[in-house]
This record gives sequence, C-alpha cells and structure tokens, in this order.
Amino acid sequence: MTFDLNHTKSLFLKKCFIFPLNSLLFQSVFLLSTIMGEIIMSFADKKLSEIAISIPGSTALLREYDLDFCCGGADTLGAAVAEKNLNLAEIEARLTELQNSKKQDDEQRWLTAPYADIIEHIIHRYHERHKQQLSELFVLAERVESVHGDRDDCPIGVAAEIQNIYADLTSHMMKEEQILFPMIKMGNYAMARMPIQVMEHEHAEHGEHLDVLKALTNNLTPPADACNTWRALYSGIQEFMDDLMMHIHTENNILFPRVIEEGSR
Repeated sequence: MTFDLNHTKSLFLKKCFIFPLNSLLFQSVFLLSTIMGEIIMSFADKKLSEIAISIPGSTALLREYDLDFCCGGADTLGAAVAEKNLNLAEIEARLTELQNSKKQDDEQRWLTAPYADIIEHIIHRYHERHKQQLSELFVLAERVESVHGDRDDCPIGVAAEIQNIYADLTSHMMKEEQILFPMIKMGNYAMARMPIQVMEHEHAEHGEHLDVLKALTNNLTPPADACNTWRALYSGIQEFMDDLMMHIHTENNILFPRVIEEGSR
C-alpha cells in the first residue's frame, strides 16, 4: 500500500475549507480547556508561599480560608485544602480571577526593593504596630474577663495568652532589630543564615499562639448578646492576626529567601 502525500494534503485542505467554523471552534474550545486545566493544576501544585508572592491580593483570600501562607507556606494549595476539607475548585476560581485582574498590590514592590527599605517597612508597619495592638487588646481582654467571667462562654485565659504573645513577640522583634537586621544592612548575608533559621522557628511558635487565641475565643466568634467591648476585643484580635500573618509573610517569603540566596553566591 502506497502513501500518497499529495492526496492527503488535498484532503486536509478540503476539510478545512468545508468546515472552517467547526474546526476553529473546536480548536478554540480545546485550547481554552487546556489552558484552564494547566492553570488549575499549577495552583493545586503551587506552594502557598508562592501563591502569596505571585498573585496580588491572594494573601487576603488565603487568610479568608485560614490557609497559612507564612509558617505553613511550604505546603501546596492542594494539600492544605485537602487537610481542611475545603472546596479546591472554588478557591482556584477565585485565584484565577485575581491573577487575571489588573489589580496591583503594594506588597509586590518589596520583591525587588532594597533591603534597607524592606526592614524600615517591617519595623514601622509591623513592629511598632504590634506593641500598640497587644497593649490595647490586653486592656480589653481583662475587662471582658472581669465583667463576664461568670459566663460559660467567657474567653477566660485570653488576657494571659495576650501577655505571653507580647513577651515572646517583643523579644523576637528586639533580636531582629538589634542583631539580624543590622547584619543584613551591612551585607553579611552568609552570616545571617543562622539567625534567620532561629527567627523562622520563632515565627512558627507565633502561629501556635494564634491557634490558642482561636481556641479560647470560639474562632473569634462572639456570642449574640456580646457587649461592645467583647466585640471590639475579637475584632482587634482579628486585625492583629492579619497584620502578624503579613509581617511573617514579608520576612519568611520575601526578605529571608533573598538574603539566603545572596549568601549562597
């Protein structure tokens, strides 16, 4: 049996001319399906830290689903979603929408900013702010516990836990400001590797403190008849948690990897 190349080419051209619309439609649908499939797969296999860095606005979305992109940033989206029994397709659809939008996020500029600028931002935006937040939260927590301590749903122990967080966090931030950050500013990147490992370990401990707060406060859900102070306490804790997550994200996923990479050269 002989293979007639000219006949085959002629047949192909005829079919394309006879069914141009159908062929084009099929190719478009196939291409779109393939592209969408690749996007979904890449999200499922991507680390949470990579998503937080590469997709503007994704950090708020990940926090909404309680997906830890800071201390748990090494987990893939697929694994983290499966562990919490969340809807992967829903999250991927929202990430796709964010990725395709023109939204710009301020945090993106820190990917290439000078180290001194990132450090200045961390100190003024987070270190100073955390001290203010925790001081006020302690006052609110003490008031709620003293007034409503006889109720079964009163978050007894929150004030003490906030004190623990304040002690650990202020010690942690002092070590960064007095040891690690000056080391980075002076360009001692290789020497900074060990302090960075210590800071990352302490970041994981901060995450454990947040889990304790969630457990004590019924996942920050006030009772229906909660007073304004009680509601303000939970709202303030939520704000602190969001800020701390972004603080750790900026260090673990942006500043520290850049410093470690430079120290390895």
